[in-house]
Amino acid sequence: MTRHTPAHDRHWHGLSPEEALAELDATQDGLSEDDARDRLAQHGPNRLQQGHGRPAWRRLLAQFNNLLMLILLVAAVASLGLGHVLDAVAIAGVVLIIALIGFLQEGKAEQALDSIRDMLSPRAQVLRDGRRQEVDAEALVPGDVVLLESGDRVPADLRLLEAKRLRDEEAALTGESTPVDKAIGAVDAQSELAERSSMAYAGTLVVQGSARGLVVATGERTEIGRISELLRGVETLRTPLLRQLDRAGRVLALIITVMAVLTAAFGVLVHGEPLGEMFMAAVGLAVAAIPEGMPAIVTIGLALGVQTMARKNAIIRRLPAVETLGSISTIFSDKTGTLTRNEMTARAIRLPEGEFRLEGTGFAPEGAFHRVCDGEALDEPLDLDDHPALGHFLEVGVLCNDAELARDEGRWRIHGDPTEGALVVAAAKAGLEAGELRGHHDRHDAIPFESERQYMATLHEMDGEPWLLVKGAPDRLLERCHRVRTAAGDVALDPAEWQAHLHALSAQGLRVLALAEKRAEGVDELTDEHAADGLVLLGLVGLQDPPRDEAVAAVKDCLAAGIRPVMVTGDHAVTAQAIARQLGFLHTERAISGREIEAMSDAELEEVILDVDVYARASPEHKLRLVTAMQARGGVCAMTGDGVNDGPALKRADVGVAMGIQGTEAAKEAAEMVLADDNFATIVGAIREGRKVYDNIRKTITFLLPTNGAQGLAILIAVLAGSVLPATPLQALWVNMVVAVTLGLALAFESGERDLMRRRPRDPTAPLLDLFLLWRVVFVSVLLLLGVFGVFSWLFNGQGTSLELARTAAVNMLVTGSAAYLINSRFLHRSSLSFSGLFGSRPVWIAIALVMVLQLGWTYLPIMQRVFGSAALGLAHWLAILAVAVAIFLSVELEKGARRRLHRRRGERDDHGHERGASAREEERAEAR
Repeated sequence: MTRHTPAHDRHWHGLSPEEALAELDATQDGLSEDDARDRLAQHGPNRLQQGHGRPAWRRLLAQFNNLLMLILLVAAVASLGLGHVLDAVAIAGVVLIIALIGFLQEGKAEQALDSIRDMLSPRAQVLRDGRRQEVDAEALVPGDVVLLESGDRVPADLRLLEAKRLRDEEAALTGESTPVDKAIGAVDAQSELAERSSMAYAGTLVVQGSARGLVVATGERTEIGRISELLRGVETLRTPLLRQLDRAGRVLALIITVMAVLTAAFGVLVHGEPLGEMFMAAVGLAVAAIPEGMPAIVTIGLALGVQTMARKNAIIRRLPAVETLGSISTIFSDKTGTLTRNEMTARAIRLPEGEFRLEGTGFAPEGAFHRVCDGEALDEPLDLDDHPALGHFLEVGVLCNDAELARDEGRWRIHGDPTEGALVVAAAKAGLEAGELRGHHDRHDAIPFESERQYMATLHEMDGEPWLLVKGAPDRLLERCHRVRTAAGDVALDPAEWQAHLHALSAQGLRVLALAEKRAEGVDELTDEHAADGLVLLGLVGLQDPPRDEAVAAVKDCLAAGIRPVMVTGDHAVTAQAIARQLGFLHTERAISGREIEAMSDAELEEVILDVDVYARASPEHKLRLVTAMQARGGVCAMTGDGVNDGPALKRADVGVAMGIQGTEAAKEAAEMVLADDNFATIVGAIREGRKVYDNIRKTITFLLPTNGAQGLAILIAVLAGSVLPATPLQALWVNMVVAVTLGLALAFESGERDLMRRRPRDPTAPLLDLFLLWRVVFVSVLLLLGVFGVFSWLFNGQGTSLELARTAAVNMLVTGSAAYLINSRFLHRSSLSFSGLFGSRPVWIAIALVMVLQLGWTYLPIMQRVFGSAALGLAHWLAILAVAVAIFLSVELEKGARRRLHRRRGERDDHGHERGASAREEERAEAR
């Protein structure tokens, strides 16, 4: 084998296909598996080196690029200047710990997103040992023969061997925005990159046609590798939610700074306190009120959601999609493979001489043919020798076809489109082997299937004559057929009769294809005009793709969650309606066809968009109009797609969802989410996860802010009253750190509440902290404040204990009260007074145990006592703290119950202002009882 060098790589476009094959010791049928394995070891994987992210030291410094953290550092420097060395060192140390936590969490988040790149690596159709098969693009080697179709991303640099109306979008390499035509003829060896029409380069997109190409360069030796231009991948770790938190942090920092300055000034001017002490009080207020750990916890919450979704086959390419998922109100979904199993099986064939039924399911070529009489299949299997028209129909179905049937590891599989595969399997049941048939009838040209034309055509030599064979949507082909082939010869086609046959098959939930042919004298290269008219109809075939069981359950979940599933399919309207009814869609009385969509104005489409759940014979262009119409009616849409022309609709949708198995690379590039299993249930699972992530972030923020609020208010009130501070700045910082690191992080792992998919979709314009959550923050802040001041006053003023002991009890009261409130925070609205509410979360109790161990160390270890000024507490002190913490917990539960009763009296509305379903109301009443 010849190993080419980089210098030689640049001249493949100047070689003929035969010269290129000879140069790489390859053939038109591809490499053998053994040869491919050897070449992979020699050339290495077909991948680019991952770009180096930010260095670790820069990621660490970025943690301090935050106004809240900078205020704390200024406080540390000022404390040092006033001689409070221990305070300054401790504040700086704790700030560094918080920064390290953010640094580590952000690193994990970036790793989670980087791992998704591998899950998005493209697949490639290749010829190995003369057989078509699908492999990871990384496994391609020089000498492989790759098959390209419209919508594919070119997986390596290819010297084209065959090209059928091939057009390639090369903007990633040349900057040329319009697609370029490709051909197999050699070009000048010195031609510029944009003029090399005989090459298809890695990273470019096929926008039309089909091709076969020889891999001549992989990995870093490709053109895209040579110029170090990586393809676009997962976006950076910034989302609207995090930007919203950044803005809120800046406002909060300004308010806290102003309050701290005014408080210190009040203490000096009104109470005559020393300036140094009031400055430290201001530092304490700032330290207490700043939620240092909140940004890091929110970031890790989003990253955990992305990882969970990826494990469940929903790969998030753009982080804002995690937030948007919770607002989805409509899912526009393809049918085949998404709502159905994608195990297409030919069930019925309608010819002029009658109807035939086929046994067997899936891709195994097993099952007999039966004649149908009076709507029932006869028991006696058919003798195919007595029905040459049926044999010819099956042969045409195999020849006008690119799929291959293969047995891999004991299982029958289809390489190629499953719909085409069903025809190959049907022929195999009749004893017709696809490879043998295609070998006897050479294909001279082809028009590949495109969603716009809705048919495929091939040119073959049959019985010494050229024949045009066509396979496609019956609506399109019946328009182009004027005659039908019978055993007695060609007769005039009766459109009404064949429309009735089409309707009868579609009413059974079958997807119907039509097959036709005509002589093609003097035709060397096919164009669309050749298939425009004069075709002779051979018959119809009905294919069944049953609904996925999990899709039926997912549709039910959608409807309970206030989400409308809508089917957008290329199938016949009657077929689509039958499947939609099986799935449980709401509005299936009417199906709108693509032609009806075209005839409607935008205003007319907006009028019907809320009342129709089935759109049939729809093209990618129609998808864009449907999304636009739904958004005009206030809907938040997810749209599925798999083709190159689905890109505009995927980009316009609030969340574009690309198919990971059947989807083209162009569709994946345009989408926010990729389904690794092409399953509708995975979309619904991702919406549930998105709702859970947003829920947990709200819970985390609602939990963290009262701790800061209580500390800040305690210091503020103490200064205004001219009394002793219940906690030092250093102690306040300690509380912030342990509460954020342990307790706050626990809620990021919280499971979704059981009514999560019975709520209405979230309003995307609603603020993160609405009036209810702001009330909860204030309410709990006051409860914690009363607890802290109560314990502090009881010991310092009532018992006459030392200031150190009273402050130690106050700090432990704040932490223990926060731990009790953590259990409240598992459910923002539901009661936590149940076994599952109290003990249903392992992360919560691990966090509580950890924080109490830290507090015991903080209270009793001599080194901690010296640094933080803490003192040992007695059993009575702990019992009092525990009692107050329980009182805080019960107070929050009473507030929840009062709110639930208030909402019931106001008309059975949930806490978001939406009507609740009956199941949610019954569950809530049972829980109240």
